[in-house]
Amino acid sequence: MPVMSHAIRCSSSALLLLGSVMLGGCSGGDFGRARDDMRNDDMHRWIGAEATGSIGVRPSQFQLTDAERQLRDLAYPLIEPPHSRPAWKTVFGDFQPIESPWRQAPPFDRTAYGRALIDEPHRSHSSRYAQLIDDVRDDIRRFELFFASAVRVIDLDRKRDATLPHISELSARERADAVARMQENSLIVQWVQQCLERRVSSYRWGLERLVLHAPDTIAADADRLIGELAAQTANPPVMGRPVFERPLRTRG
Repeated sequence: MPVMSHAIRCSSSALLLLGSVMLGGCSGGDFGRARDDMRNDDMHRWIGAEATGSIGVRPSQFQLTDAERQLRDLAYPLIEPPHSRPAWKTVFGDFQPIESPWRQAPPFDRTAYGRALIDEPHRSHSSRYAQLIDDVRDDIRRFELFFASAVRVIDLDRKRDATLPHISELSARERADAVARMQENSLIVQWVQQCLERRVSSYRWGLERLVLHAPDTIAADADRLIGELAAQTANPPVMGRPVFERPLRTRG
């Protein structure tokens, strides 16, 4: 009996230790957020360089302002394909660079989200509808946050552009960096805009397949939310000035 009691105590201690390690691994934030110690202030600076580099434009060497840094941080969740990140990657801050839409390799596949939604294990079809609704709601919230930031950044860039002719002893390098930064910011807004259009297309395809596989009255709620996101996407509060235009190819 004492041996059994000792074994139970050891097992309990081991479980407590394991739980502490797991919780400690997420100590920087709640589940679903990257740990603070996995982040740094310029962790999304690459977005601007990728946007300009993908069309052959030189990136700016200026440091990011707080507003520009926030713009890039808020852009990342929208340029990342929806429902593409396992939860454990989000917890441990596995944020990987993404190619801009102008590279088009591979072409955008509007069916990927819906196929994942159908193929992944779920307790019921209702939970699939719930996942779709949650994803669209999250995008509506992100839309508002991102474009509030974009309005501010683009407005400040207009003022920067207007002051360039009045800057004394402005060097060619300084002018080039200022122009490049304005192009970066504009391209990021265009990038997010294109990704939102893709998301709406993906959500519609996914909803159509859910209705096909398992009709449910909750589909009307999902359709209403997708329509709301589509209306916002079609009428953003600000649009980046075109720096480069190329028709996007899709498949599916």
